[in-house]
Amino acid sequence: MKAYLGILRGVFAVALTVSASVTTANAAKIAVIAGKPDDTFWQPVKKGVDDARKVVELTNGSVSFLQLANYDNLGPDAANLIRTAVSQGVDGIVVANWVPDAMDAAIKDAVAKGVKVILYNAGNIDKAREVGALNYVGSDEYVAGQAAGKYFLDKGFKNILCVNHVPGSFPLEQRCKGVVDAVTPNGGKSKQLPLPSTQADNAAAVAQTIKATLLTDPSIDAILTLNPAVADWAASGIMQAGVSGKVALGSFDMNEAGLGRIKSGGQTFAIDQQPYLQSYLAVGLLNSFLEYGLQLPTAPVLTGPGFVDSANIDATLGGVKKGAR
Repeated sequence: MKAYLGILRGVFAVALTVSASVTTANAAKIAVIAGKPDDTFWQPVKKGVDDARKVVELTNGSVSFLQLANYDNLGPDAANLIRTAVSQGVDGIVVANWVPDAMDAAIKDAVAKGVKVILYNAGNIDKAREVGALNYVGSDEYVAGQAAGKYFLDKGFKNILCVNHVPGSFPLEQRCKGVVDAVTPNGGKSKQLPLPSTQADNAAAVAQTIKATLLTDPSIDAILTLNPAVADWAASGIMQAGVSGKVALGSFDMNEAGLGRIKSGGQTFAIDQQPYLQSYLAVGLLNSFLEYGLQLPTAPVLTGPGFVDSANIDATLGGVKKGAR
């Protein structure tokens, strides 16, 4: 009997050793690549990462959050962050495909080295398949642009200025293209206002540029910005041009000021792509694949577009208070 118990203890010890080694070996090391820290869009993204990290850490995994310093050299800098993550020995990367021409090679190289990738925030499922990523989690930017154009048209606005604060960025270009393609066949028109990189973070310069554009072309009756900070500056430009109440303002994404304008009637809508869900789901899906081999049959996993306007502003503000919107 003593011999039998000794054997059992030995087997149990071996089992524990094997189990521990398997857990350690399978612990996922994930990197999430994001925009710059002072861009308010990435605050709910970071919360999504932080919340998803808690699940990853239950299996001894880890999640690092790598952010760009600025957007002056967006594509190459993002590609370098991908290479940095690979050099750190990660098992998986969650990354937005902002500038495919500059980033595709780095993503494909990571995949070739055995790193699993999920695209989020920027890109689409076709691009994910092209570069070898497992899935795409986010909004379809072209479809979202079309939706914005249709929204304006349905409200009676027919000449839409699409303000692009990072010209050359694939998702932003797709948004403006979607607007054009939605309104042109239906009697409307739209043009893009590309902001120089020197103006991208200059509130006064952007407001002045928008003011000048509105005064030069009084037929513009709606402005669409592609992030909430530019929406703040556009609101100032509209006011300085003396066309408040005549030129509608819509924006991709939202911040406290923009939500306040929607509440008060100073902004028509914000397009919500639910960035919290983009990062939370992407990290969770990647960890599930790395740990357990689980993969959703749903591809892409779409988190938008949705519209925040006067009809649902109060419910949205409730999510903002908790940092998820």
